[in-house]
Amino acid sequence: MAHQENIGKSLVKAATSAPYLERDHEHQLAVRWIENQDQEALHQLTSAHMRLVIAVASKFRRYGLPMSDLVQEGHVGLLEAAARFDPHREVRFSTYATWWIRASIQDHILRNWSIVRGGTSSGQKSLFFNLRRLRAQITKLDKNINSHELYQELSKAIGVSHKDVATMDARLSGPDVSLNAPVATDDDSSTERQDFLPSDSPLPDDNVSEVIDGERRTKWLHSALNVLNERELQIIKTRRLSEDGATLEELGNALGISKERVRQLENRALKKLADTLTEQNPEIIQLI
Repeated sequence: MAHQENIGKSLVKAATSAPYLERDHEHQLAVRWIENQDQEALHQLTSAHMRLVIAVASKFRRYGLPMSDLVQEGHVGLLEAAARFDPHREVRFSTYATWWIRASIQDHILRNWSIVRGGTSSGQKSLFFNLRRLRAQITKLDKNINSHELYQELSKAIGVSHKDVATMDARLSGPDVSLNAPVATDDDSSTERQDFLPSDSPLPDDNVSEVIDGERRTKWLHSALNVLNERELQIIKTRRLSEDGATLEELGNALGISKERVRQLENRALKKLADTLTEQNPEIIQLI
């Protein structure tokens, strides 16, 4: 952490001493970097735009992350912009780089603002960074608007679902709480929040039973496959025991027969398997 802060502070310090670039000089540096991979040109180009990084980073201070971290992430975006910039287009580098700087900082905030990770789609990003501002604008126009109507307006404005708006609003409204945080109980025992979380997972006994039953079924199936002839075995393996499962037409072409004949052979093989399984292992009926 201290190392990252030092890097961020050094970037800020370098920005204050870097000279501004004239348009022609900026273009020359960009050409030298893109066409010749001139590292000195890249250094001059990025150093001159660190003021831009700091300006963009300062707009995201309210999210509670260290300014040095925001500047460092903005510098990553600046380098990405330099790698992708086309100097032969009539666009200033600062104009092009601003989008990459902002995107890099926003990604960093989304990754670190909460212990609960949010979505990283364009809609989720827009929701995270614009929810409070739009909410304030809407409630200013209509102070009596209820939550349902407010979320509907916000979902239309941002282009996300009503549920996404409600979920994000709840996240932004309250602080993160650790699942290991203690909860007061009547018997004064050491109980944590995670102890009250319901689990949809099967019980350990059920897991063991499922594994054992699965192994038994697999063993019975492999034994029953021995009653099939070579062609029937190929059809069953290709059609029923393969992830991709060949079509009747594909198997017919491979075997040199019609797909209707493949279907007949498959049905006959399946009946032979069923008869053998129930004859050799009557208890299989209870596991189906």
